Amino acid sequence: MAAQTDKMAVPTDAELLQAQADLWRHTLCYLTPMALRCAVELGIPTAIHGLGGAASPHDLIAALSLPPSKLSFLGRLLYQLATAGVFDTTDAGTTYRLNPISYLLVDGVHIDGDGCQTAIVRVASSRYYVEAAFGLADWFRKDFDGPVPSPFEDLHGATIFDDSMALLDPEMDKLVHEAKASHNHMGIGLVLRQCRDLFQGLESLTDLCGGDGTTARAIVKAYPHIKCTVLDLPKVIDKAPAEGVVKYVAGDIFHVVPPAQAVLIKSVLHLWSDEDCIKILAQCKKAIPPRDAGGKVIVIDIMLSSASGLMLETHHLVDMLKLVMTRGRQRDEKDWSDIFMKAGFSEYKIFKKVGARVVIEVYP
Repeated sequence: MAAQTDKMAVPTDAELLQAQADLWRHTLCYLTPMALRCAVELGIPTAIHGLGGAASPHDLIAALSLPPSKLSFLGRLLYQLATAGVFDTTDAGTTYRLNPISYLLVDGVHIDGDGCQTAIVRVASSRYYVEAAFGLADWFRKDFDGPVPSPFEDLHGATIFDDSMALLDPEMDKLVHEAKASHNHMGIGLVLRQCRDLFQGLESLTDLCGGDGTTARAIVKAYPHIKCTVLDLPKVIDKAPAEGVVKYVAGDIFHVVPPAQAVLIKSVLHLWSDEDCIKILAQCKKAIPPRDAGGKVIVIDIMLSSASGLMLETHHLVDMLKLVMTRGRQRDEKDWSDIFMKAGFSEYKIFKKVGARVVIEVYP
């Protein structure tokens, strides 16, 4: 016998009208990232910065050498982005000012290690990402044999951060790595300032998938006594600067992690399945000493249900991005606890919430 369900009450006229407006908003909200991409490609945030931080559409038409016939269209684009919170505006849209969001999109401005986030906008709104999301329904209908590929893998036959992506589109592969670097390095200065106890007593640290060493160099600058090693793929390490401050090791996180008192895993595990995360963490455990000798793994990543409001929505949007693009996912505290314990760790502590992420100490 089928389970009885509550009968939904018929919506009122007012509720239906509001629902229709909400449906329009949900259906059309893809235009906001497209408008943002347009602003980035035109260089609007950088132009506003060059004009002193505030500019009118007339100013921007001249600064960007755009046809005067596009003035009213540019005004509409700017007003939509201001409505979305990307710019501040005054005087009914006659002047637009940079705010913290648009300041992150100014070329050449470095904030907290690596500030400019334009690569993230261009990657997330690229045709490769959008086409993969567009095919979600077809992906759900497929019954795969063996491990389930992401919609991106299934459609494009390539995996992000893998050599297959470089074969598919070398320029896109380069942009994906730029986006990853800017995403990972943003906020490390804040962690170093607000989480000093995290690094107290450490003598050595391995930064897993540390890219060009920006994070490791920031750690060494703040704590010169810590010897930092960066582990990443050979194609990434080949381009790393030879400054002598950080040691670079080319390798595979599934096979061996350079030994250190602590291993830092920043915005990495959400790219991988639970099974792969357990394998990665098990290698990290082999690389560190016992807890009484200071051994620990430092995980910096998103934790679902640790936020509310717009931040919670952002967390779940990022989770949808992982669903579309990778075999990974965002995790709540129970999920994190499960993979830590299955990898052989004995305990963990949520050290601090930093923006959209949390800092977790994991002990052997």
